[in-house]
Amino acid sequence: MSDNPFSAFISGSGGSSSIEEFKEKSFLDMEKDIITSASSTERMKTSLSSKYCTMSTDDIVNELDTNLKSGLVNPSDIIERRNKHGLNELDSDEEESLLWKFLETFYSDPMIMLLIGSAVVSFLMGNIDDAISITAAILLVVTVGFVQEYRSEKSLEALNKLVPEMAHLTRNNSTETVLANHLVPGDLIHFSVGDRIPADIRLTEAVHLTIDESNLTGETKPSKKNTDTIMSSNTSLNERSNIAFMGTLVREGHGTGIVVATAKDTAFGSVFDLMSNIEKPKTPLQNAMDKLGGQLSAFSFAVIGVIGLIGIFQGRSWLDVFQVSVSLAVAAIPEGLPIIVTVTLALGVLRMARKRAIVKRLPSVETLGSVNVICSDKTGTLTQNHMTVNKIWTVSMNNNPMIFPEDSLHDSYHTGNTTNHIKDISNDVKILLNTGCLCNNSKYSVEKEKFQGNPTDIAIIESLSKFGLYDVRENFVRVNELPFSSSKKFMAVSCGSHNNTNVETFVKGANEKILSLCKSYYDKNGKVNKLTPEIIQSINNSVDSFAKDGLRVLSFAKSNKVFEDEPKDLIFCGIMGMNDPPRPQIRSSIQSLMHGGVHIIMITGDSEITAYNIAQQIGMPVGPNCILTGDKLGEMNEIQLADAISNVSIFARTNPEHKVKIVKALQMRGDIVAMTGDGVNDAPALKLADIGIAMGMNGTDVAKEAADMVLTDDDFSTILQAIKEGKGIFNNIQSFLTFQLSTSVAALSLVALATLFNLPNPLNAMQILWINIIMDGPPAQSLGVEPVDEEVMNKPPRKRNDKILTMQVIHRVLSSSIFVIIGTMFVYVREMGDSITRRDTTMTFTCFVLFDMFNALSCRSSTKSVFEMGMRNKMFNYAVGGSLIGQLCAIYVPFFQEIFQTEALSFSDLLYLITISCTVWLADEAKKYYVRRNNQYFAPGYSSYV
Repeated sequence: MSDNPFSAFISGSGGSSSIEEFKEKSFLDMEKDIITSASSTERMKTSLSSKYCTMSTDDIVNELDTNLKSGLVNPSDIIERRNKHGLNELDSDEEESLLWKFLETFYSDPMIMLLIGSAVVSFLMGNIDDAISITAAILLVVTVGFVQEYRSEKSLEALNKLVPEMAHLTRNNSTETVLANHLVPGDLIHFSVGDRIPADIRLTEAVHLTIDESNLTGETKPSKKNTDTIMSSNTSLNERSNIAFMGTLVREGHGTGIVVATAKDTAFGSVFDLMSNIEKPKTPLQNAMDKLGGQLSAFSFAVIGVIGLIGIFQGRSWLDVFQVSVSLAVAAIPEGLPIIVTVTLALGVLRMARKRAIVKRLPSVETLGSVNVICSDKTGTLTQNHMTVNKIWTVSMNNNPMIFPEDSLHDSYHTGNTTNHIKDISNDVKILLNTGCLCNNSKYSVEKEKFQGNPTDIAIIESLSKFGLYDVRENFVRVNELPFSSSKKFMAVSCGSHNNTNVETFVKGANEKILSLCKSYYDKNGKVNKLTPEIIQSINNSVDSFAKDGLRVLSFAKSNKVFEDEPKDLIFCGIMGMNDPPRPQIRSSIQSLMHGGVHIIMITGDSEITAYNIAQQIGMPVGPNCILTGDKLGEMNEIQLADAISNVSIFARTNPEHKVKIVKALQMRGDIVAMTGDGVNDAPALKLADIGIAMGMNGTDVAKEAADMVLTDDDFSTILQAIKEGKGIFNNIQSFLTFQLSTSVAALSLVALATLFNLPNPLNAMQILWINIIMDGPPAQSLGVEPVDEEVMNKPPRKRNDKILTMQVIHRVLSSSIFVIIGTMFVYVREMGDSITRRDTTMTFTCFVLFDMFNALSCRSSTKSVFEMGMRNKMFNYAVGGSLIGQLCAIYVPFFQEIFQTEALSFSDLLYLITISCTVWLADEAKKYYVRRNNQYFAPGYSSYV
């Protein structure tokens, strides 16, 4: 379906079914299932990566005419390469033609086959008019269904393009984040933990780099990468250690490399054509609707069978009984339910995308309405994710840290309440700033004139300008790096200047970890002194003071040695406190969610004090026993945690593994959990949660792949809109289900009563088919896009096992059906004389259609009056207006009069029918008024009045 399946695969946005299969099976596994051609196998062995893995980086630079620092520099050369190699994307096979898909609908639906059989029987028995009429009806029914399904497919195609794959690219000495389909051979690419490799890349830098290639090679253990040249070209994929393959995931470290193959020239491209003709499975919600449709179909067939037998015993024509039974079956069975559900969900997803929430899996839209617990990261989700250094402290400052107000100039700071311009900086401050600068992986973008990378690293670099300092990293050469990980809780870099052979190690990380590695500290003059218990206590007090102000605290240290593993005997430099202010709308969003019965839990790696401070700022409930630390959490089993979690709103000092435990404990209680995350280690929790929510701006590709929803603005407030949409969509599904079932029950009952009392059929086959078009067509579909009622957030989330067809829905269906049946039968019996005339059936037919339109009006909401809602659903207005115009054509246009066996009615006739048929709407309005008057509301989808 997607125009760019590779885009969907990289981003995890859904994509073609072959891509979904590719995630589940490795290439080696699929070789056992699919008989591959010799050309495909040969192509795999001779892909471009096998050539470039044997070449040195200098040879590759010369062959591809690129640069290891500035990348490609000539715009015309880049355009020429793109014209030669094409876009870096993989196109799926050509889709079936629309004509063939249209023809398939005729023999794929048993009901349509029954209608075709009826037309053939009519033709063979000489009833040419009936045969033509039924054939016309078949074409109309099939066309309506085909258009609806086509709309659904096109909506799903649009979803596949909402999360494009990205790449960190350096061109003309400027580093940018761009769409990966713009890459060409020779481009210089950077990647780090959590990124998905956007093309086949020959590595030029690999720092503790390991890549998960399981989706390509079948090897579950991540592959360690290096830059060494491989001597033999006759190597398997998992032996090409200097190549990063497109579609694989970076698990540890970071690297840089030159693009050597794009699109179909990659190793992934050589196996892409093996994944085809795989049927995309239906969603769980569609399966539930299919099950419901099957149950309704069985009931309908039983009733229709009884009607047919009674008709035969009464001596009616076999042909009449057959045609009416088949037409009634088509009208009674809601075969359009799965299509309308899909369209409703897809349109809901597109609306949510406009609100910056991209839902990758359609059932997740409806599941959002059931979420009663949201576990959220603090940084970047509840806060703005723009870190700024607010305080700096060294041991010599005692209790007077340097404080930088948020609006301070680059060259000023204040101590206490006195603002000063920086003139002289003590040596320990210089050492602290120099350590923060060198132990840093942010990169400067010339075009955007700002640094890009980890927000913490950016904040440290930006703080240098407040002291009149600059980034000195280009004057140093890195010898070794220990990247940050949640287990180590620190990052270390060993480097030396170009003109100096001395190599030093610079470290930053969590204070308790850094202090455990330190034996001494720098004083004001830059001299090294031994750490004493008093100094350690002073450091810890300052860290606690920073944390109480809601600051994120990092400690820094250095050594004159190079370490291959964990550094030891470090010299403590100082600490920095960084502020990440809450998002502007976060307080009101949290209050709205809590009012709607949603429990908000903040999960952070920060200290208890910092987390508590932020929670107070954003309006989260804080009180006794509201905080649980990672240490205490680790000592609990899931049952103990499930018992203790009711009062917990903050988890502090946690690691990613704790998130999985939290989700399991919540689900054990029966909660429906939404979990936010952005890192590669968040992926297990995102996948385990009922709704995994990844960050679109700062989230890693692996997090986006594991998630069900992506926030393009990384804003927690967007979740509120998504949940509101999810609740509204479920209500809309129940609304059109109520409309369709009430129409089906009324049509069945009407014919059943006429047959039981040996009356002529009140509706002929063509009229029943027209009612079927209304039931499954635009009026029903328009109920699925009813704007979300703001009051929906005041209702509690639905329970996990709540059924779609609740007792309240059944009650509404039966009450509406009774009005339609009684009103239509009243008109029919009143008009009927000694024999049935065209006027009799026209009056009955028009009365039923008008009842349907008023019933659709009342089905828009189960709690609100039409006068409260207004007519803001434009699709509903157009659908009902179009249906009424169609009905007028059926009774006034001569051509359609012959098809439907109708005749023109007078204005007084229409006025009389409108008066009768509006009773179903007036009764519904009266019931809603009565409920509101008694301070109750009738909520579809819930087990009782609330």
